[in-house]
Amino acid sequence: MKHCPITYQPIDEKETYSAEGPKKIAPALKGLRPFPYSAEEQRKEARLRAGKMSIQGIQPKLSANINIKEMVFEIVDRGGRFILKPQTLDYAELPENEDVTMRLAAVAGIETPFHGLMVSADRSYTYFIRRMDRFGHVGKLPLEDFAQLSQKSRETKYNSSMEQVAEVIETHCSFPLIDKAKLFFRTLFSFLVGNEDMHLKNFSLLSREGIHSLSPAYDLVNSTLALENAREELALPLNGKKNNLNAKDLLVYFPRERLGLNRKVIDQTVERFKKSLPLWGDLLENCFLSGSRKDKYRQLIEARCQRLGLPAYPNLASKS
Repeated sequence: MKHCPITYQPIDEKETYSAEGPKKIAPALKGLRPFPYSAEEQRKEARLRAGKMSIQGIQPKLSANINIKEMVFEIVDRGGRFILKPQTLDYAELPENEDVTMRLAAVAGIETPFHGLMVSADRSYTYFIRRMDRFGHVGKLPLEDFAQLSQKSRETKYNSSMEQVAEVIETHCSFPLIDKAKLFFRTLFSFLVGNEDMHLKNFSLLSREGIHSLSPAYDLVNSTLALENAREELALPLNGKKNNLNAKDLLVYFPRERLGLNRKVIDQTVERFKKSLPLWGDLLENCFLSGSRKDKYRQLIEARCQRLGLPAYPNLASKS
């Protein structure tokens, strides 16, 4: 069965998107034309515009706005409301990977910006995400990543620990206990889905109406699947470890001993994941990863759940 890459709703074989898909980008949008660049052309544009844009990184990225009249995304140098990520040469199906991983997070209850996949000129998928620091026509919210707040650079973004991430929250967030509970949630999620690249620049502080809090989650990817030979389970050490993490590290030491969360909060967080697992199976079945990568994704989640003592659900298993 074919699905819409924006909503994951079933669609006819002749359709590209559901009727609701484009409207989620903008209510007045009546459709969405193919993005007029191939993946290679998008990577070239990203290289050419790298010095003009505020967003950087190893993965090619473009800034864009939506042209309602022409029903298409348009690349801009500044002021874009969306970030676009095309296919890469080094990591297969990375847009599809990030899209479904972000959806798994949202289903679990982690706040994420609006995002999806769109079809490009060569029929490849490009990932798009709405910028969380933009509002209205020209509004911009203060957004600082944890590397900036820790006086670290792009080159030293791995020179930290999850304990130090907690210190940033304690120092800069208006309601640190709330955000430490969110940090626990995201750390547990990252372990379960193989997201072993959550470095300091993948955590940010967003300021809204004088309230400083952990921003919605972004850049969530099953990097274990993308790298294929990943040797670490977290980018930043937790309890002095980047791998061989266990239930004591993730469910006792970090939330209770380091973050100071009470038993009720910890249990509620674990219960939310238990309730999400059946939905994760459906998302993985309908996502745009190839069949073999879907299977590997499921197997990784199942193995990580077993290590933490979380129950396995039948519809998380492969349906192929």
